[in-house]
Amino acid sequence: MNLIARNIQPEIPAYSPAGNECALFETAWTRQLPLLLKGPTGCGKTRFVSHMAQKLDLPLTTVSCHDDLAAADLTGRFLLKGGETVWVDGPLTRAVRDGGVCYLDEVVEARKDVAVVLHPLTDDRRILPLERTGEELAAPPAFMLVVSYNPGYQSLLKALKPSTRQRFVAIEFDFLPKAREIEVVSAESGLPAVTVEPLVELARRLRALKGHDLEEGVSTRLLVYCASLIDAGLSPRDAVRAAMIEPLTDEPDVRTALLELAKAVIR
Repeated sequence: MNLIARNIQPEIPAYSPAGNECALFETAWTRQLPLLLKGPTGCGKTRFVSHMAQKLDLPLTTVSCHDDLAAADLTGRFLLKGGETVWVDGPLTRAVRDGGVCYLDEVVEARKDVAVVLHPLTDDRRILPLERTGEELAAPPAFMLVVSYNPGYQSLLKALKPSTRQRFVAIEFDFLPKAREIEVVSAESGLPAVTVEPLVELARRLRALKGHDLEEGVSTRLLVYCASLIDAGLSPRDAVRAAMIEPLTDEPDVRTALLELAKAVIR
């Protein structure tokens, strides 16, 4: 399984700041502070990290956390190669050795032993103990740990403990104001703002249903997908169904109700 994407992109990924998050990131980087990003799915957390890493000319290691991700997947393990047992660093260990930003996306999805590994990296010690090799790696000044999660999508079994949260400087993300989101979606998709406006209005109405008929609202990412389909020639109603309705629910009754709402907004 390919857990990492380590790269420095040739151009800085576009990002529209909603506040002072860029200055906070730079300050956390300068002061060697770990950073926690929290906010709904698809509101720009991952794009923000990519933008800042490239802006600061830092290597970026991204790990998408999931139910089966264990501490050993991050730190490394012994593997059999050519008849010999050799130690292979995981993505977190490589980032600590080499420096740069290590970004753990949706960290609460990982197994509980991951938090234990992160704790010594997120206090004044800034170390990564590797019990299996006997090493204790000191994070260089060029290393920064960034994690993210969606507080609205937690269960009691998948919550970030206060003892872990309080080890990070935190930034809360949300969707952009309507006018700003229209600008972003138009710029990303190429669709004129006047055509994007009803799509954003629909997304805002669908987001209001979160926690009632829907587990999640429409992300800005889905809005860009929808606008891109329309810009490519698909009808607005077909694009809305494919990119803004079908991804949200599998329930026939809920889908029918959402399609009726879409018809009222997208004319």
